[in-house]
Order: sequence, then structure tokens, then C-alpha cells
Amino acid sequence: MNEERKSGVVKSLKKRIFDKYDLNRVGNDDLEEVIKQLISEEIRGEYITIEERIDITERIFDSIRGLGLLDSIMKDEKITEVMINGPNDIFVEKAGALYKLEQAFDDERQLEDIIQKIVGKAGREVNQANPIVDTRLPDGSRVNVVLPPISLKGATVTIRKFSKTPMTIQQLLKYGSITPEVAHVLELFVRAKYNIFISGGTGSGKTTFLNAVSHYIPHDERVITIEDSAELQIEGIDNLVRMETRNANASGSGAVTIRDLIKSSLRMRPERIVVGEVRGGEALDMLQAMNTGHDGSLSTGHANSTRDMLSRLETMALQGAEGLPLEAIRQQIASAVDIIIHLSRLRDKTRRTMEISEILGYEEGKIQVNPLYRFIEDENSTLEKVSGKLTRTENPFKNDYKLKIAGIYEMI
Repeated sequence: MNEERKSGVVKSLKKRIFDKYDLNRVGNDDLEEVIKQLISEEIRGEYITIEERIDITERIFDSIRGLGLLDSIMKDEKITEVMINGPNDIFVEKAGALYKLEQAFDDERQLEDIIQKIVGKAGREVNQANPIVDTRLPDGSRVNVVLPPISLKGATVTIRKFSKTPMTIQQLLKYGSITPEVAHVLELFVRAKYNIFISGGTGSGKTTFLNAVSHYIPHDERVITIEDSAELQIEGIDNLVRMETRNANASGSGAVTIRDLIKSSLRMRPERIVVGEVRGGEALDMLQAMNTGHDGSLSTGHANSTRDMLSRLETMALQGAEGLPLEAIRQQIASAVDIIIHLSRLRDKTRRTMEISEILGYEEGKIQVNPLYRFIEDENSTLEKVSGKLTRTENPFKNDYKLKIAGIYEMI
């Protein structure tokens, strides 16, 4: 049975079910039996495999009780990202490559109904007055929605799938993103409460890396996480407070920003503050928190290099305090941030740690950066496949004060 025929059967039977049954009074088990019976009637005389029959049953059931076509897409473990550009254009990412799916939503109305289900479950709103929203699915997958007329081709939905198993350092080692030596150094940095920023471009694995590094946080500490959409998977910490921003309602009030949450977290006796990502003026609040006794804080930001991350932090901090001299901002950054880890997605779609640097301070109008590790390609690299590893530079590690007060006397 081809895809066109399958879609036709699903559409026809859905209409029959909606016309004939009061779905508020039909339980899930009964609904499934009804669907199976109707499928048998609809395709009488046609050859259909057991797998196709199950697929049609699930599509009809999911479209009535769940998220329709989206449910079947999300069940595919190999898919890491879903991009819906209106009801007819659905793209997915598998193993770093993009593919267009044959399936489509029935119409714009069906797609928008599914969007309202997603947003409603997370307690958020999306409508013409508030056409852009960041939210999440019940499993933690990150969702961005843009409605017409802002999106010209119809409702646009982008979903970054949530891994069911939290990322660990062991997995980063397995993927070749870091070396055992670097893993040990990161553990020392986290244990000694160095303030760490993870930078990288879109899809470079910043949140994944932050999840892995967070496993080094001692289990007896009080940790507060702050995110736009909660997706961090910090495990093993009992005294953990997770907070999430909230968009304004239809009347334009009730918004709770990352800045609000950082300010509130300072009154909650945190030992560490973990901010999923800084994008604007909240960078200044984050820097001030790092500078006022909240060592060991972790965060991520979009940037193309370590230097670019510092420039972006300057720009974001200036948004949070117009009129503050640039020199003062740079001094804040230099005294707050200890370590910057830069990630990148390379030409073969692999995600690698490109550089680990320490911040030495502010001198002669510049923030001083000391690269400790750099990713160096070896002779096995080709245009299609990147080969190489993080290599220790000749620069000595200088900012060892926090290591010493933590009782760690290892050479880095």
C-alpha cells in the first residue's frame, strides 16, 4: 500500500469516527478496537501487511488522542531534529543529514490544532497576539513555534529531540569529542568551582556538553538551573531547583524572564547557578552572580570562537546595562569567567570540542585568553571525514588558585 492510499484511509476513517462517535465517552481501548474494525471494513479485499495495518491504526489513534503524524515521527529513535515548514513540508535530521518526509498533515488547521496541544500541555500560549513561543514536549524535547502571518508558508515548528538517556562524559569520550585527559581536567575544574562558559554555533552540542559536565558537580551541593525551556538532565543531586521562563499572556503581562529568575535565584542560597543559555541582558546578571560568591556556575552561549564568545558577552551585558562603560563590562567578564570551552560542528557533521581556554584577566584594554587545549586535525583527515584530537598547547595553566583552595595540587 503506497503512502497516498494510506493517507486516504486515515483521513476517511478519522472523518467516520468523528461523525459517528462521542469521543469524550469512548475509552482508549474501545477507540482502538473501533479503529481496527473500521480498517478491516475500509480495505476489504486489498492486500495489506501486518506492519501497514499497525501503522494506519497508530496514525488514526494518534491523530485523535495524541499529536497525530508528529507522534509517529517522534517515535523514530534515529531522528534528532524535526522541522515542519507548513502542513506539507516536513524535514528531519538523521545522523547529521537532512531528509524530506513523504508524509504531510491534512491541512493547516490540523497542524495548528497539534501546536495548541503541545503549547497547552506546557502551560503556554501561542496566538496571533503572541505568534512566537519556545516550549517543550512532555519528554523534554525543545520546541519552537512561529505562526502565520509571521511565518509566510504556514505554521512553522522546530523540535530538537530530547535524549532519553542523559549525556555523560563516557559518551563524549566514545564519540571522540574529548580525550580521557581532558575529561579529568574538566572534572577538576568543576570540583574546584571554576566558572565555565560553553560556546558554539547552532547544533554544536552545547546543552549536551553542559549536561555531561554537570555530572561532575558534587552531589551534596544546592544547584539551581534556569532555562527558557527545561531540558537539562542533571542527575544525582537531591538539592536541585529547576526553573523555567514564562512568556507574557494575551494581555501582555505575566512574563518571567531569565533575568528575573537569576535575580530570584540569588535569594535562594545557591551554591551553583546553571543557566541553560544566555542570549541578552541576562548575561550581566549572570556575570554579577559569578562575581558575588557563586563560583562553579555554568552556562552556554552562541559564538563562533572563544574570542567571539567574549565579544558576544560584552554585547549582551551592554544590553543589560546601557551606559555602563565597555571597560567596566570587560573587567566584569575577565573576573567572572574562568574557563571557556568552544564546540563546533565540523564538515562531516561530527560535533567536537575545538578549544579549552582560561581567562587570565584584563590588561591594556583586552581580556587575556590562554588556550590550554586545541583540536588539531591529523593526516587521516579528508574532505568527507575529520580526524584529529584535542591536544595540549605549550601554554602553562596559570589560574590555579581555585584548585589549591579546593585541595587539588595536580598539574594541568
